[in-house]
Amino acid sequence: MSSSPLPPPPPPPAAQAAQGAQTPSDTAGESHRFPCEQCGGDYRYDPGNRSLSCAHCGHAEQIGAGPWQASSLRELDFDTALAQHLPEAEIEITRVSACPNCAAQIEFDPSSHASECPFCATPVVLGTGKSRHIKPKGVLPFAIEETKAHRAMSAWLGRLWFAPNGLQDYARKGRKMQGIYVPYWTFDAETKSSYSGQRGTVYYVTESIMVNGKRQRRQVAKVRWRPTSGRVRRWFDDVLVLASKSLPISYTEALEPWDLSAMEPYQPQYLAGFRAEAYAVELQQAYGQARAKMDRVIERDVRFDIGGDRQRIHDINTAISDVTFKHVLLPVWLAAYKYRGKTYRFVVNGQSGRVQGERPYSAWKIAAAVALGLILAGGIGYLAAQQQ
Repeated sequence: MSSSPLPPPPPPPAAQAAQGAQTPSDTAGESHRFPCEQCGGDYRYDPGNRSLSCAHCGHAEQIGAGPWQASSLRELDFDTALAQHLPEAEIEITRVSACPNCAAQIEFDPSSHASECPFCATPVVLGTGKSRHIKPKGVLPFAIEETKAHRAMSAWLGRLWFAPNGLQDYARKGRKMQGIYVPYWTFDAETKSSYSGQRGTVYYVTESIMVNGKRQRRQVAKVRWRPTSGRVRRWFDDVLVLASKSLPISYTEALEPWDLSAMEPYQPQYLAGFRAEAYAVELQQAYGQARAKMDRVIERDVRFDIGGDRQRIHDINTAISDVTFKHVLLPVWLAAYKYRGKTYRFVVNGQSGRVQGERPYSAWKIAAAVALGLILAGGIGYLAAQQQ
């Protein structure tokens, strides 16, 4: 792979706040609309039926019908992208504005003038900046509906005993959750690694020691080290890297695993009625994170190849080739609640229903638990004293 200096990357792309039937577009200011063939209302993607459904008359239409063509779920060449030689058909331009609170980059429809940040519930006013970024190639459609996601979040909150009651009630009775397609990169690569190290074999010797003035014998483990070297090879498929900075990576990692075998070629119909955030982590930075993931797997492979009871790795040299990538969108239900001046965020995997979020604590509940513990301890102590 070339190590020559790269041209500066384009400005960070936007998070697309696609309201209603607004979806990422090929040119700035353009948006898709999916009118119902019966009443002219707007279709919305229905996760339960995996089809487009009209909110006005209830008419449904299968994905793939109509004039919108699916993209090909194919990989793009990494070196070509770094050299900024991707075909213009793989690029789109969007209007952006940054959230003043969490710095999320939001994309707006031309008719929009203001909105609310889906990540922290802060009002956002439309800006005039533009951004070029690589179009998504794949989308993992929402598989669970908002009602199911809301129940999963409420059940998760209900298990947090120290959470404030007011927040739990607000979350259960509050406003609707936001369905957001979160951006990721996936990387494929062929790797060949040579290594040097040592294989350790455990053996035992008998030693004599003095314990409380008495001589005792014990078995002591020793390790016999021998030099070793070898080669390992691995093909990596769909190494997943979060391309968003709007959500903590600890949240998104807790939502894993994703069943990427259910990935569909990108079609704007899947985004009808949902928001979609565009990537804020550039391709080259994401590749660095992907390499770190690959290196951990390669190290595990090397240890397995060395064998023995213990392993020491002195050096690993990896040659990587055939690097390709995709920009993909994964489904997340998100709720951002402001409670007593603080924003709490909860995310639900839109495919599996796994929940993650901030764990708020109620000071009075903690104080009550401490007081109850002291009372119980005092009671136990009193009973013990009475029995003596």
